[in-house]
Amino acid sequence: MNASSTSSADRQDSHVVDTEATTNELLNEATEWLQYGRGLTELLAEFVHESDTVDCRRMALGLEGVAAIIRMGLRCTAHAHARMSWEDAARVKGG
Repeated sequence: MNASSTSSADRQDSHVVDTEATTNELLNEATEWLQYGRGLTELLAEFVHESDTVDCRRMALGLEGVAAIIRMGLRCTAHAHARMSWEDAARVKGG
């Protein structure tokens, strides 16, 4: 039984990556998002270890949160990679 009526793939993340951010800023933001995901994963694991019963609905919501956080980290990484590719192409074209 699904915990929510829409799948996480159907949802749109509300956080937008800054198109003016530098490559380093994007990589720093990606690192920050991935650290949030790691922390939430560790918290959920701790709850499972300490609990006699697991509330599957709440666990599913927590795991969906982890997935959304990781998607944001990946999105920032992809933008940083694209930014580096554009900078490299501009450097080659410019001389």
